[in-house]
Amino acid sequence: MDPSEGLNVAKILQDRLHALNDLHLTLKHVHWNVVGPHFIAVHEMIDPMVTAVREMADDTAERIATLGCSPVGTPGRLVAERSWEDYSLGRADAIAHLGALDMVFSGVCADHRAAVTGTEEIDPMTQDMLIGQLRELEKAQWFIRAHLERPGGTLATAGAKSESEAADKALHGVNGHG
Repeated sequence: MDPSEGLNVAKILQDRLHALNDLHLTLKHVHWNVVGPHFIAVHEMIDPMVTAVREMADDTAERIATLGCSPVGTPGRLVAERSWEDYSLGRADAIAHLGALDMVFSGVCADHRAAVTGTEEIDPMTQDMLIGQLRELEKAQWFIRAHLERPGGTLATAGAKSESEAADKALHGVNGHG
């Protein structure tokens, strides 16, 4: 791959690095702030996700370095360059957090899919790494959604347009209550 292609791939990966760093911090925030009857299940489910996402971030940063560029992991650059808002829930019911996290994972997975497409013709090694990460991110979202699924198979958060709306719908809609 020529240097300009490497730079293009590194730019794609830098966005993914920001998203992964944000995601592992958000997951840890949720881990610290869940309450309610589902506390222990969600609290313990989140930590392995944090570890997996931190490993994805490390792999992504190392790939950027392999391409001859400098990965940036500073909070200021993350905030300045991200295209999403900060996670909106603080201390809240575990199910509410899962509703909001489903929205977060939907965004991260969609952007990862775009990165997979964006590296398809240029760098199959990077694309392979991103596909593996996407597989793990989608699996984590499946775990989250298992808590949000109604008996008929629909998600309690269906149609939500924001984290707070998803949190509210999850809290009032799981198991057909609302």
